[in-house]
Amino acid sequence: MNYEQVRSVDPAVADALEGEDSRQEGTLAMIASENHVSKAVLEAQGSALTNKYAEGYPGKRYYAGCEYADDIEQLAIDRAKELWGAEHVNVQPHSGTQANQSVYFATLEPGDKILSLDLTHGGHLSHGHPANFVGQFYEVEQYEVDPETGYIDYEGLAEMADEFEPDMIVSGYSAYPREVEWETIQDVADDVGAYHLADIAHITGLVAAGAHRSPVGVADFVTGSTHKTIRAGRGGIVMTSEEHADDIDNAVFPGGQGGPLMHNIAGKAVGFGEALEPEFEEYAQQVVDNAEVLSDTFADHGFEVVSGGTDTHLVLVDLRESHPDLPGGDAEDALAEAGIVLNANTVPGETRSPFNPSGIRAGTPALTTRGFDEEAIAEVGDLIYKVVDNHDDEAVIAEVSERVDELCDEHPLYE
Repeated sequence: MNYEQVRSVDPAVADALEGEDSRQEGTLAMIASENHVSKAVLEAQGSALTNKYAEGYPGKRYYAGCEYADDIEQLAIDRAKELWGAEHVNVQPHSGTQANQSVYFATLEPGDKILSLDLTHGGHLSHGHPANFVGQFYEVEQYEVDPETGYIDYEGLAEMADEFEPDMIVSGYSAYPREVEWETIQDVADDVGAYHLADIAHITGLVAAGAHRSPVGVADFVTGSTHKTIRAGRGGIVMTSEEHADDIDNAVFPGGQGGPLMHNIAGKAVGFGEALEPEFEEYAQQVVDNAEVLSDTFADHGFEVVSGGTDTHLVLVDLRESHPDLPGGDAEDALAEAGIVLNANTVPGETRSPFNPSGIRAGTPALTTRGFDEEAIAEVGDLIYKVVDNHDDEAVIAEVSERVDELCDEHPLYE
C-alpha cells in the first residue's frame, strides 16, 4: 500500500502501517477469525464515505446527502439476501458482537434466560460470558460438548433447556470444528418456547458458498461477521424473517448504535459482490479441504485433535497429551517467533488459565486466500509441529522461520 499522504502528516503512523503490511506479507496468518480482503475491499473501506453520517436506513435517513450511501447500503442488503437466502438483512452492526446485541435487545428483557455453549468448549464471549454485557444483563446457563467425542452433546442441551426454560438458545461457535445441527437445536428451542439465535460469525462465508449447512430459514435469527470467511468489509450482519424485521432494525438503530460506518458497509457490499462470483465457492471448499489436511497432518504427528478432525475452517489441538508441560500460550509465542501466527485456545475440560490455556487453534481461510493448496498446508502443519516439539530450540525456530519466508514469497499476498 502507498501511504504517501499519511507519511506527509504523520510519519509515526505511516511507519506502523508499513510495518503491518510487511508483517502480514511475511507471516502465515492462521488465526481462524482472520482473512485477507481484496484490494477492492480495502479501497472501498478507505473511501470518502468515512466522512458521511447516515443515521437511519436507505430512504429513511435523518440527514440529507445520503443518496449514494443509500445506493451502497441497499447493494449490500440485496447481495446479502442473495448470498444467504434471507428475507430481511441488516448490514449496519459494527461487529458480530453488536449483531448479537441487537438480537438480545430486540427479543429479551434484562434478567431473561439464555442457554449457550460454554466458552472453554468453543462458545463466544458475546454468548453469555460474565465479563461481557450478556453475562451481566441476562441469566445465563451453558451447555457443553461431549468430553469423549468433542461433539456438541445435543441430548444434554435438550435436558438443560427443559430444566432451565431459557428465553433464547444460542448456537454457532468460535472454536467448534464440526458442522452444527441447526434443526436439532431449533427443535429444542421450539419445545421450550425459546428463540433460537444462530451465530455464524466464523463460518459466514462457508454457509454462503454451501460448504456448511445453513441456519437461515431454520433459526429465528442468524448473525455473523463479515470479515472472516466471507472476506468483506469489517463488521457484522443480522438476518431474520420479515416478522422480526422492524424489531431488529430498531434494536440496531437507534437501540444500540448511532450512525453506521458507511465506509465499512461499502466494503461489505464489495465483498458480498465478490462472494457471488463462482470462484468463491471454490475458495470456500478449498478452505474446508485445507483444514481437513491440516487436521490429518497434526494427528499424524501425535497431536490430540479435538473431536478427531474438522468439518470447517479451523482445527483445535489439545496439547495436554502430546506436550503436557507446554501451555498453548507458550506454543503461540514460539510459533509467532517462527512467523506462524495462530492463537492459544481453551479446550474442553480446560485445566489451565484462559490466559495461557492448554490448546492452540489454527485456521485456513487466510492461507487459502494466498493460494495455499493441500500440499502447502500439509507442509505448514509439519512446520507447526516442528516448532511445538522444539519450542525452546532457537536454531529450529530460525530454520522454520526461513522456510516460512520462502512460503510467503511463493504465495504473495498482494501482487
